Amino acid sequence: MSFADPLLLALGLLVVAACAVLYVASQRRRGPRQEAFASPALAAAVAPKRPRWRRHVPFALYGLAAAALAIAVAKPEKTVAVPVEQASIMLVTDHSRSMTATDIAPDRLTAARTAAGKLLDQVPAGVKVGVVAFNQRARLLEAPTTDRAAVRDALAGLTAEGGTATGEGVFLGLSAVRPPAPPGTKPAPAALVLLTDGKASNGRDVLEVARQAKEAGIPVHTVALGTRSGSLPGGGTATTDLEGLRQVAETSGGQFRTADNADQLNAVYDELGSRLSTKDERRQVTRTAAGAGLLLLLAGAGFSLFSFGRLP
Repeated sequence: MSFADPLLLALGLLVVAACAVLYVASQRRRGPRQEAFASPALAAAVAPKRPRWRRHVPFALYGLAAAALAIAVAKPEKTVAVPVEQASIMLVTDHSRSMTATDIAPDRLTAARTAAGKLLDQVPAGVKVGVVAFNQRARLLEAPTTDRAAVRDALAGLTAEGGTATGEGVFLGLSAVRPPAPPGTKPAPAALVLLTDGKASNGRDVLEVARQAKEAGIPVHTVALGTRSGSLPGGGTATTDLEGLRQVAETSGGQFRTADNADQLNAVYDELGSRLSTKDERRQVTRTAAGAGLLLLLAGAGFSLFSFGRLP
């Protein structure tokens, strides 16, 4: 929790502390003053039931109420996760030949396609999801839409072949994920999920595209598929460019994740789905603090009236 005006909080708490010190000092002087006007031998007859600790309760409640009101005056704030409305997510999916590697059963592309369904299940129905697929070239398979069946069909038609133009896929995803906003309006939230395994072999520099994404306020969340060296069905191996994908995520303001088995990939999609469905916002909780202060004031007054028949 933070405060919009911490100076007021400090001053308010100093006043409460000063009042507490004065109260304690007055209670210490109370005994000698009472003894000057009443004999100890007659004290039991004059006041047979001494309130003892109960006489301090109303003042303690008032002190807590004053502290709560001081907090309210300082405008307390807390960070809460709120649902993202009218957001768009673009799945940028690699379907190059290296996606036939079998280190993620049954192969990387099939596991990625299956796990994409997990992401579609996680995000709210109002969030639009689109698909860009790339090998040596990039294609827009589905513009951002709330039609989940269309997205699943687009993913189902992918086959693994060709080279890897990661920068082209991310560039096309950026172009398609957020339509131009009308003048004077704030653009809707958008994000890319880049799912790939190999090092780019042609096309644009993906780090340069990541910098463009940063400037546009569109994070690129990268998911590195497979182990460092997966076996290909026709012979050979496919390596995973972990460091390159980490740099893309960091440059764009996104998150980097790895997945070297199907269960791990499902977990990554679950996490990304939750992350992309909400955003952190700072909310004032002044009403809560003020309400607590008023309740404590009423509690102090009620206790005093019930116990002593008067307000302190």
